[in-house]
Amino acid sequence: MHITILTLFPEMIHPFFTSSIMKRAIRKGLISYDVIDFRDFADGVHKKADDIPYGGGAGMVIMAEPLSKALDSVNAAGKRVVFPTPSGKLFTQSYAEDLAKEEELIFICGHYEGIDERISELYVTDEISIGDYVLSSGETASIVIIDALYRLVDGVISSESLEEESFSSPLLEYPQYTRPERYCNKSVPDVLLSGHHRHIAQWRLDKRLEKTMHSRPDMLINASLSMDERKRLLHILDKEDQRWTLSKL
Repeated sequence: MHITILTLFPEMIHPFFTSSIMKRAIRKGLISYDVIDFRDFADGVHKKADDIPYGGGAGMVIMAEPLSKALDSVNAAGKRVVFPTPSGKLFTQSYAEDLAKEEELIFICGHYEGIDERISELYVTDEISIGDYVLSSGETASIVIIDALYRLVDGVISSESLEEESFSSPLLEYPQYTRPERYCNKSVPDVLLSGHHRHIAQWRLDKRLEKTMHSRPDMLINASLSMDERKRLLHILDKEDQRWTLSKL
């Protein structure tokens, strides 16, 4: 996969691509990237890339012309172009899985009050919101989306690591432990030290159900649970006297 990021602040982007799992993915040739400073495409001595909005209002808007020239320089027409914006479609794990199938993605990092709407009309294929809040940096939002999707590209991380992650199924992930066995008077659950794989699997399922029930009960309402998962959930709800929830499942 090749990722191109159009930004006014390249220094915010480069560290992400030169660290940790992303760095290894690039070394393996699984991911490649370009960072384009679209201020370089602005006219005038000061390379002005923003201006006041027509109709009045607070803040500044990124101008269409420098951004358009930058997009044309990477042949964006006909490619999948992502613009993170609070008014976009909500980003989910399934959305990340869809984007991860692409061979090339282009990201536009907005700032100030956003970008000239004509850029969205002419180039953008995906307006994406990472949540119901507002950031000052489109770079931050772009990195969040890229971090969620690139790890799904074949070979970046093992498929086993992905199988039981939160949002890869209707349940959140179970808790994890490592050495030492006892820390601050808290011990690793005995079942994880038992070596009994069936009991460990059952414990992990129960913990996933409990975590989802307490943190994201909305995920359980329409979840496609197996018969065993449903029995375990009903047992947990009954044990915790969550009879109000039983009626919804």
